[in-house]
Amino acid sequence: MEYRVLGATGYRVSALGFGCMSLAGNTKAESMQLIQEAVDRGINFFDTADLYEKGENEKLVGQALKPVRKKIFLATKAGNQWRADGTGWDWNPRRDYILACAEKSLKRLQTDYIDLYQLHGGTIEDNIADTIEAFETLKQQGKIRHYGISSIRPNVIREYVKRSSIESVMMQYSLLDRRPEETVLPLLKEHNKGVLVRGALAQGLLIDKPSKEYLGYREEEVKRLHEAIRSLTDRYTPQQIALQYVLRHPAVTSVAAGVRTLQQLEELLAALIPVEEAVLDHLSGRLPPLLYQQHR
Repeated sequence: MEYRVLGATGYRVSALGFGCMSLAGNTKAESMQLIQEAVDRGINFFDTADLYEKGENEKLVGQALKPVRKKIFLATKAGNQWRADGTGWDWNPRRDYILACAEKSLKRLQTDYIDLYQLHGGTIEDNIADTIEAFETLKQQGKIRHYGISSIRPNVIREYVKRSSIESVMMQYSLLDRRPEETVLPLLKEHNKGVLVRGALAQGLLIDKPSKEYLGYREEEVKRLHEAIRSLTDRYTPQQIALQYVLRHPAVTSVAAGVRTLQQLEELLAALIPVEEAVLDHLSGRLPPLLYQQHR
């Protein structure tokens, strides 16, 4: 397993992280076994959120990781508030709400501290100073060690880089979503903020899912890239190409990949073998990169 230092934390996290949201639908026994296998195979970065399964995901992850807690870099998120009737959630980045959420997450995760506490979204209209104060308070109290944001919005990311001590940004990034390459990834690299990638497989479109419209790409364009990837299966797996494309960027620390089965875990672990740069360059040239049209 390759390990990379996350931002200025000094902590080395596995290049392949475990996105715990995908555990929904498994039995508890299946999920516990899967997490244990991931730990045994060298994964030390686990990412969850209070939103997932209304906190039940945190409970499961906390129980599974409790015996190895000191070896794990544990991340969770807050900022989305479930409505009383359970029909959905609303955005709530206010200081008091974040502080209250942290207490509940600590209890569900069965831990005294959270390694990385992330704002689960964010808009430029938020009271950003109020939100930053909440995270700084939690850090001073020792309840979190570091904090970051989960966002794809360039304007929000710039504000947090400028005004806070975030250590990371979690964002969607893949061969089918190269929008971060324009300005966000260079900015984060310049300021030594770790990038945690989600969506590296592009909803499975880079692997085995039928082609469809995706972001600004037409179905036939997605199919063209998919076929180019499949043409290389005598040398590389689709998972290998998808992961290695994002991991090669110097701003990227880790890929938080959704894992639901032992087979998926095996395929992702096998994908940590590098791919020739020329191959990745060729594939990235198959489609013109998209740019962020909003929140610039």
